[in-house]
Amino acid sequence: MSFDIEVNARHFDTEPRAGQCLRTYLRERGWFGVKKGCDAGDCGACTVHVDGVPVHSCLYPAVRAQGRSVTTVEGLASPEGELHPVQQKFLGAQGFQCGFCTAGFLMTTAALEAERGTEHDDGKLDDLPRAFKGNICRCTGYRAIEDSVRGVRHTERPCAGKAVGKSLGAPAGPQVVTGTARYTFDVEVPGLLHMKLLRSPHPHARIVSIDTADALRVPGVHAVLTHEDAPETLYSSARHEHPTEDPDDTRVLDDTVRYVGQRVAAVVADSEQAAEEGCRRVDVVYEQLPYVTDPEKAMAPGAPVIHEGKGPEVRISRVENNVAGEVHGEIGSVEAGFADADVVHEETFRTQRVQHASLETHGCVAYFEPKEDGTGERLTVRSSTQTPFLTRRALCALYGLPEDEVRVVAGRVGGGFGGKQEMLTEDIVTLAALKLRRPVKLEYTRAEQFYGATTRHPFTIGIKVGARTDGTLTAIQMRVVSNTGAYGNHGPAVMFHSVGESFAVYRAPHKKVDAFSVYTNVVPAGAFRGYGLGQVTFAVESVMDELARRLGMDPLVFREKNIIGPGEHMLSPIGEEEDLHIASYGLDQCLGVVRKAIAEDTSAGQAPEGWLVGQGTAMAMIATGPPGGHYADARVSLLADGTYDIAVGTAEFGNGTTTVHKQITAGALNTTEDRLTVRQSDTDVVRHDTGAFGSAGTVVAGKAVLLAAGSLAERLRTFAARHTGVARHLCVLGAEAVDCAGRVVTLKELYEAAEAKGATDEVAADGHWGGSPRSVAFNAQWFRLAVDPDTGEIRILRSVHAADAGKVMNPMQCRGQVEGGVAQALGATLFETVRVDDRGEVTTAAFRRYRLPQYADVPRTEVHFMETTDAIGPLGAKSMSESPFNPVAPAFANALRDATGVRFTEMPVTRDRVWLALDRHNSVPGA
Repeated sequence: MSFDIEVNARHFDTEPRAGQCLRTYLRERGWFGVKKGCDAGDCGACTVHVDGVPVHSCLYPAVRAQGRSVTTVEGLASPEGELHPVQQKFLGAQGFQCGFCTAGFLMTTAALEAERGTEHDDGKLDDLPRAFKGNICRCTGYRAIEDSVRGVRHTERPCAGKAVGKSLGAPAGPQVVTGTARYTFDVEVPGLLHMKLLRSPHPHARIVSIDTADALRVPGVHAVLTHEDAPETLYSSARHEHPTEDPDDTRVLDDTVRYVGQRVAAVVADSEQAAEEGCRRVDVVYEQLPYVTDPEKAMAPGAPVIHEGKGPEVRISRVENNVAGEVHGEIGSVEAGFADADVVHEETFRTQRVQHASLETHGCVAYFEPKEDGTGERLTVRSSTQTPFLTRRALCALYGLPEDEVRVVAGRVGGGFGGKQEMLTEDIVTLAALKLRRPVKLEYTRAEQFYGATTRHPFTIGIKVGARTDGTLTAIQMRVVSNTGAYGNHGPAVMFHSVGESFAVYRAPHKKVDAFSVYTNVVPAGAFRGYGLGQVTFAVESVMDELARRLGMDPLVFREKNIIGPGEHMLSPIGEEEDLHIASYGLDQCLGVVRKAIAEDTSAGQAPEGWLVGQGTAMAMIATGPPGGHYADARVSLLADGTYDIAVGTAEFGNGTTTVHKQITAGALNTTEDRLTVRQSDTDVVRHDTGAFGSAGTVVAGKAVLLAAGSLAERLRTFAARHTGVARHLCVLGAEAVDCAGRVVTLKELYEAAEAKGATDEVAADGHWGGSPRSVAFNAQWFRLAVDPDTGEIRILRSVHAADAGKVMNPMQCRGQVEGGVAQALGATLFETVRVDDRGEVTTAAFRRYRLPQYADVPRTEVHFMETTDAIGPLGAKSMSESPFNPVAPAFANALRDATGVRFTEMPVTRDRVWLALDRHNSVPGA
């Protein structure tokens, strides 16, 4: 067969493999702007034009492109490099965060723009819910994408030293919109082998034998790895600065499997197809064991013991009761507190498993590079991770390697949300690379993300609250059970964090908690945006709303009477965290924003006739960083050309920290952002950073950058003074030079002078921050919604979010973080749920069965920032990546209660659940 395809004006004649889709054909030829997001035509990240028509290239057979012209995002710009108008608009509005979906939105928009005014124009650009029906974004909340299409510009170009507080565009923006930003697998590695994993079909079983002979006979298969090849060492896949936070209950490959989907063997081959065939031919004999999927049953006497034989030495609280971790505490006497109450309300709430659904799946590639000193090779692991330094530390401990023998690199990461604060692929790929001394790649499919990665922890929260008739709280008591799944990665830490700020934000003389993180034979849970606070806040804020109603009080007034105030100690039954302070207070302002929205709201008039209308509020407090130390080291250096280099370890996955670090440095050095470059998330070229999690990118890594940049500014003035003989206080640092009492010395000259004296260390400076002390951030969410009593359909009429982020470093980016957090939380509130059957097997292992929020599902949230300046955060800033998520579900449930009279205690509030609840409610006499 003669094959010819034109891609971005270049011709290719290599025939596609049998059954090959256009996406893989294009990526194999270096067009990495074409992304793999879903494998099934659900997300649109792989959208390209075939003869001008947008198609999902993961569904389009490559052979059909014979004789056709294909355009990828790399081909949108002119041959001279001038951006396509749509690329310019997405750049101006910053219609992206992680950017992994951006090529798909660009290609869809460009095709519709090209149809404008033609016979093919069907008005989709005027109906964006319909236009973007085939595209998904997990990060932005879609408002920024809409503004991009409409040509609304948000990015600014501030003058020297004035970047902080301005909407500076992301440094990688031009690369994102042109498809040249390099994510984990957007590299060519010669001699690459591919790994596929054989996974357990049983919820609990002992492996009796594994026969790999038939698999090894498959052409192209190089190795089959089993538990006999894996180290005996137990570890946790969770990544924390202090590994002792998590139970060591995991092996790279185990001889006991504890959930459907656990990896059993790894096949390494020349191609994915050969590796998949090898997996099919591995013969495993299992001895099935009793299993348990319900955490309450798992704790009961006589339940199957999931980690039998392990003890306190691996930090499992009670192996015999499947309790990975627990906490118990009481302030005062809740018994006395409830006796003193005039009204007591008690309820049980349940939250579900949610998938992070980052569009870039988990994966990594490991390969060997020559050492700089020429003494051999060392291992490089390129991974989609939020924690490159902690991952290197774990790999070295696991395989007995010195740290200078291993390099971990995170390219641009296509979404994380906590899911990539985990070592799920690097360990097994490293095992294969070390064994074969060849480059090895493992990239999860979308289905594997659901049954082979982690989820948000499902919680059951029993809560009891008492108050006097004047609204004063007397007691709060909770029993919390968190289902950590088959392994304890993050389990105890999430459980512990969930009952911290959720308790401490309210004053009550008597508080008690009993909380348990419980093993079950289901897919493991892990870190997820909010880290347990969202689940418990749903219960707390729902009960506070219900208690206010029973007392006949305005829920806002009730909250204001009982919330913690500025300067007060934050007390929870698990004890006071000594390094946690209210270093700035904006909760009163947040509630003021809500009160104003309620007073001025006219959206109820938009509800269809006969629909029920209600409004609801919730609030949340969160620490600006994890406890126990979160470390960042930064170095800012003057370069030979008179520009600056920022070296900082934190990874970029749409959280915007790269932009903020440039803004901080530009302010300290009185320069412009175009004179700054950033090196990051590479253990070879930057110093230690705990990781991009726990809301630490601005308040920890940003503070380290601020200290380094501020120190460098002082050093440059001092050196310039010595160089010119002018008094130091007369030396003024400018964008490109130092003005020393009228004598202008360019930064390039200054570097040359330092170099001539062998003193280049004097034009560089380091900064370190240990993440302590910590402050708190506050958020409040308000909804007005309408409910169709005949169908259960819900429409959000208005969404308002108030955020106390301290000094807002970048309003455009911070607003995007809030909008994205609200959108993700709405998905979890309305429909997202990872369903498992009675064997613990995931039954929703695809986007079309899981249901992510799309453009049509997400309202345009009004975001308000409070006027506060934090005494701890860099330049007064606080974190704002996790906190917007937490008050959304309870605010929605409170609005639903206001509209329908029904208290919904289980997430998600799907349309069928709403209709059934209304039907039951309306059938009760007098309801």
